[in-house]
Amino acid sequence: MKNSILLGSLIFASFFMEAQNTAPLDTIFANDKKNVALFFPNPIRQGITGADNFVFTYNREKEQYFGLLQAKPGKASNLLVINKNGSIFSYIVSYREQLKKLNYFVPQSESIGFEQPKFTEGSDSTNVANLFTDKTFYYERFCSYLLTRKQKIGSIQKRKNGIVLSLENIVFDKEELYFVIKIENKSSLDYDLNFLDISTQTRKQGKKKSIQRISQLPNFKYDVPTKVAEKQIKRMVYVLPKFSMSNDKMVVLELNEKNGERNIKLKVSNKYINNPN
Repeated sequence: MKNSILLGSLIFASFFMEAQNTAPLDTIFANDKKNVALFFPNPIRQGITGADNFVFTYNREKEQYFGLLQAKPGKASNLLVINKNGSIFSYIVSYREQLKKLNYFVPQSESIGFEQPKFTEGSDSTNVANLFTDKTFYYERFCSYLLTRKQKIGSIQKRKNGIVLSLENIVFDKEELYFVIKIENKSSLDYDLNFLDISTQTRKQGKKKSIQRISQLPNFKYDVPTKVAEKQIKRMVYVLPKFSMSNDKMVVLELNEKNGERNIKLKVSNKYINNPN
């Protein structure tokens, strides 16, 4: 197994960087006739627009995952949204008379960073320790980082009726295995996800051969969709406790469609599990 200390250092270092993004920002179009809804992975804590001709409304009394954007004719501006967990999202907003899209489902991977924590003199040192021991916070940052990498562990995929299930990467970090998974919908029909499970299977030899299946319960799931629209690709990460396998075992990724029969079982050799990146 490859040393993950460098990766971990990069993730922890990024916690204290100022949130910034040099890549071009995505543009969201709105007008004053319809509401444009933005759905975020965590509840909205704050939303700010850069000009008065744009209005972003969200529930300030009760935590909700979505906000509504409206715009009046005028120059383009920007929208800054901060989620409850401190993740920051930034977009260019522009007025358009005719809208092609009214709903945006924002993945965590589009976050440009996290708020820089502020520590005052005399702050309880345990607050700093808690930042590093917050597993959910670490999972989100590391999973987001893995989805930006182009690293592959091999060509592991299976397709059925226009649906392609792929295992892109397996990464070992801090006694856990991170499975980077991709679902591609090449069909003309949306794919509603019922479940995606990971299990180990053993084929017993003898007169009566049987399959022993043991589900592997993830410690964390990142960006798992409920739907993969036609011609769309969704990537996600499953975090499992570290395990290894003998030659008579394999891992099976089982993708199940809600109210459909386009179900896929992807078999993964033990060599990939025993030799992660």
